[in-house]
Amino acid sequence: MWKDFSCYIINNYSDANKIVEVGVGNFIKVAQNLQKYLNKDIIMTDIKPCHHTITEDDVTRPDLKIYEGSTLIYSIRPPTELHQHLANLALKTGSDLIIKPLSTEFININKINLKKSKNNEFKLINYKKASFYMMCFK
Repeated sequence: MWKDFSCYIINNYSDANKIVEVGVGNFIKVAQNLQKYLNKDIIMTDIKPCHHTITEDDVTRPDLKIYEGSTLIYSIRPPTELHQHLANLALKTGSDLIIKPLSTEFININKINLKKSKNNEFKLINYKKASFYMMCFK
């Protein structure tokens, strides 16, 4: 599944200016795959970084300088209470947003705040064995 998730991003964001993973925790496999195949740095953030390559940031009060100029922001299994913060961040930066929730979770956002998005809702993407939600703000 993670290979397929990585492949989707590689195939659709190979020309991305910047890609940021939010809330990376201890699971850096996807970011490492993207770095390897896209041959560019993937910025990883977390409120409590566990590695020196992860930038400390709280998505509820984000440092916008980290995310400015990003083409894609993604988050793997973020808590539902962070979904709205992720959507707000993507909206502010004009980045596409991918959320890969746990299989039992739904996307929890207030659509009223997302009027600038192309379709004002998350689209379910089923790519090979990977399923995730995506919203485009550009």
